[in-house]
Amino acid sequence: MINIAILGASGYTGFELLRILANHPNARITEATSRQYKGKTVPDVFPSLRGFYDGLVFSDPEDFKRIRVDAVFSALPHGASQEVVPALLEADNRVIDLSADFRLRDDSVYRAWYGEHKADFLLKEAVYGLPELYREPIKDALLVANPGCYPTGAILALSPLLKEGLIDTDSVIVDSKSGVSGAGRGANLDTSYVEVSSGFKAYKVGSHRHAPEIEQELSVQAGVPVSVTFTPHLIPASRGILSTAYANLKKSVATAELHNIYAESYGKEPFVRVLPEGKFPDISQVRGSNFCDIGLFADGKRKKVIVVSAIDNLVKGASGQAVQNMNIMYWLKEDTALNLPPISI
Repeated sequence: MINIAILGASGYTGFELLRILANHPNARITEATSRQYKGKTVPDVFPSLRGFYDGLVFSDPEDFKRIRVDAVFSALPHGASQEVVPALLEADNRVIDLSADFRLRDDSVYRAWYGEHKADFLLKEAVYGLPELYREPIKDALLVANPGCYPTGAILALSPLLKEGLIDTDSVIVDSKSGVSGAGRGANLDTSYVEVSSGFKAYKVGSHRHAPEIEQELSVQAGVPVSVTFTPHLIPASRGILSTAYANLKKSVATAELHNIYAESYGKEPFVRVLPEGKFPDISQVRGSNFCDIGLFADGKRKKVIVVSAIDNLVKGASGQAVQNMNIMYWLKEDTALNLPPISI
């Protein structure tokens, strides 16, 4: 049995970890922290989990130094994980970090986008936790940097094209739309029901912190630097991300040929579904699941390609992928506790 601690367990990603792991046959949550709800039981905060964690009480995050488990999921805010992860690793805990603190390998890039890093010596030791690309190093990792939600959809959408050298690496555009849960569980006027329910807007145009993460990983796949124009949007939905990626093809390629490349790239992946030609993803069809659905179209005459991906930002974009990483780290069947169909209605 894998003993688990969740730091920051009362946010949306923390809840999703609790929900998914409630049915994991090889995992037991022994510690869940929450500064806001310390002293309360999990069902006091999340009534839907009544009967699953009735005896589990949220503890104070400041007590993290006493945690001795097998695996720690850190769902703390950006900047907070780097303060606790070194001590967790020193205590022989394996850590899956859901913040952005260890995703960027280059300290200078991290500083440019986030500021100073208090544990920069771990940046090159962390394994980027996208199983479809890094399955083997994840198996032995002590620290896994769980990818961001936008990067997950964008990287999976574009990786096969870059591996094959089929697109101009300076022509990549990623246009993404996210549900409101991507902003977290805290109260905020910009993400309140009245502000969002009838709106649809771009935000952080040209300045979203997921841009360097997308470029970093796509550059690894291409073997050369990749420049990405990334624009996120907020839509009036609770969860889900739809990403539409555009790029110039280096040569005229038919949709059928590209479809074959994607089918071969992801044919053995348990959580990537390449849709039939002419079909494109809908966030409603991945809701509550760990799937990434991908559809694509090649305009041979104009030498353009369009790839559309859909994920649930809280599952494949966060907690589901974190559990997928844990399964790999402990040599379990990869879809353990995750092999459920989407909630499409």
